[in-house]
Amino acid sequence: MANNVKPTKTPIFAETEAELESDAFFEDETTEVQDSAPERIEFRLNPQMCGERLDKVISRLMPEYSRSRIQQWIDDGFVTVDGKPGKGKQAVLGHEVLIIEPQTSVQDLAFEAEYIPLNVVFEDDTLIVIHKPAGMVVHPAAGNWTGTLLNGLLHRWPALKNVPRAGIVHRLDKETSGLMVVAKTLTAQTDLVRQLQERTVSREYYALVWGAPNLSGTIDAPIARNPRDRLKMCVSRSMFAKPAVTHFRRLATGMLEKFPVSLVLCKLETGRTHQIRVHMQHHGFALVGDPLYGKSHLARFFPRQALHAKRLGLIHPDTGEECLWEVDLADDLQQLLEQANLEWAE
Repeated sequence: MANNVKPTKTPIFAETEAELESDAFFEDETTEVQDSAPERIEFRLNPQMCGERLDKVISRLMPEYSRSRIQQWIDDGFVTVDGKPGKGKQAVLGHEVLIIEPQTSVQDLAFEAEYIPLNVVFEDDTLIVIHKPAGMVVHPAAGNWTGTLLNGLLHRWPALKNVPRAGIVHRLDKETSGLMVVAKTLTAQTDLVRQLQERTVSREYYALVWGAPNLSGTIDAPIARNPRDRLKMCVSRSMFAKPAVTHFRRLATGMLEKFPVSLVLCKLETGRTHQIRVHMQHHGFALVGDPLYGKSHLARFFPRQALHAKRLGLIHPDTGEECLWEVDLADDLQQLLEQANLEWAE
């Protein structure tokens, strides 16, 4: 901070490390929560700042806040210069008094602990294995700043605040149920990320798809974001596509009304966003109930993508032991399979 620039109060709210770390997790959200705003902060500028833009000056004085959030405060009238509302592009003279009233935004609540019931399959001093229900978001992001798995983890294990992303190593889509692993320590998290990169973590999913694919096969097709719809991923040969490999085996076939369906075991070799959903749709067998990649005229059969992370295997970061966990299918998915008269042997 430059000489003679002294705040009367220090900032109370700061953006989290994870928010600054990755745009993939967060988009800047400027919805204000007025009833919990901190007290105002006062700065007296010095002559060395003469000619600089107001928004840039504030960014230097308060680097813990994003430039876009500061600009929003200015636009909304929460920054005054010598008692007058400031403008982002105005030049300062270098002797003014700035008064800033930082406004709490919804992402300030993103890393708060919340009581959320969690189904713990396994726990020791190093790992937690969770059976995530469909409908639960894993990590806070735009539109889902609270009520996530991360919030629940922080409530049950407060020490996870010291581990990036509360120990989360990988994610499941909101409407996908099943197994996830969470690391209790940074060392364990680093080791599990390495295992994922080296493809030594075993992840097996049950998916119900439309049609009857081959008894078994491998889909080796790179995946990138869909250039025409940013909410979707797609098989792509562009320079931005990442390698993606899914092995599948058909377990059983049945019918939903007059439409054939198949229960498919999918084993991931890589872990790209929406990988199973994209690969199976690209192969001609979209998941039942998939709102993005499925058959919209058949959406009535199931309110979410019929996908369940059934088995999870990894090397324990501390003991080196091979670990394997398995959970039953979610109740709604089990009922759907019964409706389709599907029977199979494990």
